Amino acid sequence: MNARTAAGTASTWLFVPGDRPERFPKAAAAGADLVVLDLEDAVAPARKQDARRNVVDWLADHDAPCAVRINAAGTPWYADDVAALAGARPVVVMAPKSEDVLTTNDLVRALPEGSAVAALVETALGVRRGHDLAAVEGVLRLVLGTYDLAAQLGVDPDHAPAIAPARGALVLASAAVGLAGPVDGVTGDVHDADQLTADVSAAAAVGFAGKLCIHPAQVAPAAAALAPPEDEVAWAQRVLAATDDEGVVVVDGQMVDAPVVARARRIAAAENHP
Repeated sequence: MNARTAAGTASTWLFVPGDRPERFPKAAAAGADLVVLDLEDAVAPARKQDARRNVVDWLADHDAPCAVRINAAGTPWYADDVAALAGARPVVVMAPKSEDVLTTNDLVRALPEGSAVAALVETALGVRRGHDLAAVEGVLRLVLGTYDLAAQLGVDPDHAPAIAPARGALVLASAAVGLAGPVDGVTGDVHDADQLTADVSAAAAVGFAGKLCIHPAQVAPAAAALAPPEDEVAWAQRVLAATDDEGVVVVDGQMVDAPVVARARRIAAAENHP
């Protein structure tokens, strides 16, 4: 699977600090759809250069698709991060604080052919510009950074109603340009599997199709919560089995037309996601 395909379909995204290369193999073996080598929040300023070198070396020696979260545009490390990745193999770049279309366009053009950008939206302006960011050629996913956004809004990142408008905006922006559902932000308590499941299920219910994970233990429960429930899968199979070229049919006493069939196909595709 190449970087672009990985960005477009990944459900679980597992962060690993770029200055901890001894953790890279463990992260790669944790079962996440995409490992995110982090040069930003997880790395102290004094260790940014070492982290960048570790990540470039890993990319050179490993073929598996992965993502790299670079430092945000406007920081002292952004230009060096982009330059280092411009000479690497195709990669998914997670761009934090995404809100400027021109900057995002420039980032896409600077990366090797076959690369992709995941726009990490963490500000109110980024949310407002979600559609424009999603429409940039080379951006294959929107990602919601709930903690930074909540800090700007002055709300609790774990209070779902406060973040609901942003979630809805990114779901609509993604759908409007044909991207897969966006990726939801982290659940901070790595030991509370019930909270993780509740967070992922709530996000999935409004159209999210991915989750940022900060510990390998979060990967399996996040994947399980993102998978469609068994009853929905069974319903989708019945709908698809009953569909023919005669137009409207009835399944379980309910009318089935083109929009219903489209939903059934999405559920079936999600159920078959590796």
